[in-house]
Amino acid sequence: MERAHFYSPQAGRLVEAPSHSRARFAIGDVVRHRTHDFRGVIFDIDPVFANSDEWYESIPKEVRPTREQPYYHLLAENGESSYIAYVSQQNLTGDGEAGPVDHPSVDELFQDFADGRYHLRASLTH
Repeated sequence: MERAHFYSPQAGRLVEAPSHSRARFAIGDVVRHRTHDFRGVIFDIDPVFANSDEWYESIPKEVRPTREQPYYHLLAENGESSYIAYVSQQNLTGDGEAGPVDHPSVDELFQDFADGRYHLRASLTH
């Protein structure tokens, strides 16, 4: 299978990925973590794990997801705070029917919430 490369600022290096990857979710989708109590809106997608090795190794081995799957950057929220999360595809499920996400940066990236998902601001699309 052909492989592609892209630079990841989080990893600080080139990351190798399949030429084709199937993301289950899209930018603007609202998702929920399968085992941790938080939800968020996707604002970026990596075709494979593209964070630091230290970050990856900090996940307990018995629950560590594989690197070879899409990873999503989320504007996340839980009952206590808002933050940025980086989550593997296997750990997410759709949650648009639960309504909008209460994160202070949502309005910077998205213009509205309709039909269970957010729409990027026109100035951010290409």
